Amino acid sequence: MSLRGSVLAFGDHGLKALSAGWVSSRQIEAARRALTRYTQKGGRVFIRIFPDKPITKKPAETRMGGGKGDITDYVAVVRPGRILFEMVGITPLLAMEALERAAAKIPVSTKVIAKS
Repeated sequence: MSLRGSVLAFGDHGLKALSAGWVSSRQIEAARRALTRYTQKGGRVFIRIFPDKPITKKPAETRMGGGKGDITDYVAVVRPGRILFEMVGITPLLAMEALERAAAKIPVSTKVIAKS
C-alpha cells in the first residue's frame, strides 16, 4: 500500500488506485483530456502522479548485446492506495462521471472517492 499521496489534499473528489502498475505519460494525458473535456473546462483538475521512470527498448530484430536500448517512454509507478487525479469546483455527480471516464484510460484498477 502507498503511504504517500493516499489522501485527498487539493480537491473534493479523486481517483484512487486499487492495484499496482505503471501508468505511461500518454495514458496520464489521455485521462487528463477526458476529465477536462467532460467538464467543459469547469472546475479544476489536479494530477497527483508524475512519469519519472524512463523505460528503454531495443529496436526490433536486433541481436543480443550492444548495451542498453534507447529511452522510449516514461512511466509513473503506482501502488495501491495512491491518488491519481483530484477535482474541485464542480458538482459531485459531474465529478464522479468524469473520473469514471478517466479511469477507463488508466491500466490499473481504480475507484472514485469523495472527501468526507
